[in-house]
Amino acid sequence: MKKFSYMDATALVVWLLPIIYLYSIYSSLPEIVPVHYGIGGKVDRYGNKSELIMLTGIMLFVGALVYLLLKFLPAIDPKNKVKYGEETFRKIAFGVMLFLSALNVAILYVTVHRNLPIDKIILPIAGLLFTFMGNMMNNIKPNYFAGVRTPWTLESEDTWRATHRLAAKLWFAGGLVITAATLVLPSASATVVFIAGLMALTLIPVIYSYVYFKNHQPEKKS
Repeated sequence: MKKFSYMDATALVVWLLPIIYLYSIYSSLPEIVPVHYGIGGKVDRYGNKSELIMLTGIMLFVGALVYLLLKFLPAIDPKNKVKYGEETFRKIAFGVMLFLSALNVAILYVTVHRNLPIDKIILPIAGLLFTFMGNMMNNIKPNYFAGVRTPWTLESEDTWRATHRLAAKLWFAGGLVITAATLVLPSASATVVFIAGLMALTLIPVIYSYVYFKNHQPEKKS
């Protein structure tokens, strides 16, 4: 059984922040509040403020589930490889928890301050998550749960390392670009940049892993 660590205690505090913030603002909220946003950060559905409790609860559940899954990965890893990078997985778990809590608080904050475009908060936060993950990529050892998991990276440790070296640089720089662009560009343009950036950051490492694997296979003797 894993011991309750200092990082676990910090993660618990971070996890509780949306609950504390929602409790502090709930009585002052109007009965009808924005509950869904479309492209460009525009409200496309309103609902009862009690729906905020459900939305906050879902995000809290996801945050706790991801954190616990990453914390206890060594216990469910069939090839017992995760144990060689446990510290990296703990940092990723905390980073994801921090991201989801920040996202949760941002949604609640925009519900109170309706003149603030939600995309100017959520999209930059997402960009920072990519930057954080880019900083972690080089330290992720081959595994079935996190990182760029393709048939080619899982087949070859050399392909895994090369792909994650590229992904580390790409995600770190791409995350900074997304963060800056979504802060300064108009909402519609910021959304386009975010979607294009997301596709690039996802597809380029996958394609690279295939090309690298094919180019570094031992030549078969006839």
